[in-house]
Amino acid sequence: MYESEEFDLDAAYAEYLGQDGPPQGDRWSTWDQSTPTERGPLPHPDWVVTELAAVDTELGVLKTGKEADVFLVERAVPGTETGTLMAAKRYRNAHHRMFHRDAGYLEGRQDKESRVNRATAKRTAFGKQVIAGQWAFAEFSALSRMWEAGVAVPYPIQIVDTEVLMEFIGDADGTAGDRLARLRPEPGELDDLWAQLCRNLSLMAREGFTHGDLSAFNVLVHDQRLVIIDIPQIVDVIANPHGPDYLERDVRNVGGWFIARGLDPGRVDDLIADLFVDARLR
Repeated sequence: MYESEEFDLDAAYAEYLGQDGPPQGDRWSTWDQSTPTERGPLPHPDWVVTELAAVDTELGVLKTGKEADVFLVERAVPGTETGTLMAAKRYRNAHHRMFHRDAGYLEGRQDKESRVNRATAKRTAFGKQVIAGQWAFAEFSALSRMWEAGVAVPYPIQIVDTEVLMEFIGDADGTAGDRLARLRPEPGELDDLWAQLCRNLSLMAREGFTHGDLSAFNVLVHDQRLVIIDIPQIVDVIANPHGPDYLERDVRNVGGWFIARGLDPGRVDDLIADLFVDARLR
């Protein structure tokens, strides 16, 4: 029966899943579809649901963007109290994606195959699909590395193709943490948030990285805790020839928000100087 056509195991498995869908929710947990290297750093937090009997249920959209959309997903084992909320970041397919600024960020990231590098440079359909995978994997890898370094980022649960599942920063009822841009902190709160930001950027710099697109819109605050998000474009400040420029731009962008709310501008300059030392750029 296999002489006339090649047996497609993935298609057969997909058909099987379609016939044996979950009793509720949208899909079975995809935990078993990720290899150990495609799951978050060990030890996994105790809230991570790893049971294969778990079901994923979409609860709504958290954010839409040009490169990806973020959904609120609950992963829970039916009939039990085991469950958690996750943020599912899904990068767009090649026909709808608009990676309008990726050229500078991708400097220093090269594939071993020249064919892949040519395709990404020319933005062919194949190249765009490769770029989608690069962005998803870059975000998952960056989250994993920053989490292990102690940076306040969402815990990366797993990656499947171009979907990154990560810790939901918010309340149990699905209310997401506030973006820094929306806050109007008192002076004491402003100082605390600035101190948290400095500590986290220092940890990143010591690892040799900067966010690459930092602003008050990709920093969340939940229960007075500052969390840095949206880091697929994380920049290696040593390998990327524009790394130092990205680092300074990050600090000035987010620092402008703090200055507008009363922070001494000199503290922004001091932070830039400190981060250059942390990153061994001076």
